[in-house]
Amino acid sequence: MAIPGGEVLFFHCDLQEELALSVSSRPLSSPISERLAALGIVLPPAPQPIANFVTHVREGNLIYLSGQGPREADGFLHTGKVGREVDVETAYDHARLVGINLLAVLQEAFGDLACVKQVVKLLGMVNADPDFQEHPRVINGCSDLLIAVFGEAGRHARSAVGFGSLPGNITVEIEAIVALKE
Repeated sequence: MAIPGGEVLFFHCDLQEELALSVSSRPLSSPISERLAALGIVLPPAPQPIANFVTHVREGNLIYLSGQGPREADGFLHTGKVGREVDVETAYDHARLVGINLLAVLQEAFGDLACVKQVVKLLGMVNADPDFQEHPRVINGCSDLLIAVFGEAGRHARSAVGFGSLPGNITVEIEAIVALKE
């Protein structure tokens, strides 16, 4: 969060103290940001909720991330029925994009993805044709990204399920539970 004087306000992982860091006096680099750069990922601003809910809730050291969809940085939403209008490979890419949006929410909320201790669980929802059976392959787009970014801390429990529809006819929606370092 930017504050006057060219500083960025970061919330420490335990949210007990706020750290104001001058952008000009301290480079923002961590192993996580280096991995993101190596993957060619620049985190967009966190998508705003589309209804009456918040992007995340913290309970203890667990963060519950609301479901995100495959929204591009310019606001474009990928839509369609997976297994009918959208193939598995394209839906995999959409799930990866959802993972990037989940990371953007974490980054905006805590200022530093190095706060993440463990990705605990994902719930991946696929807007699927009734005969579609490859939901896990689709949600691997998000899972593979989280493991690439966090290493072993990105391995998680997961459900990958098909739905008859999703809001706005989006192809994929994923929510997450993440543990923060204490």
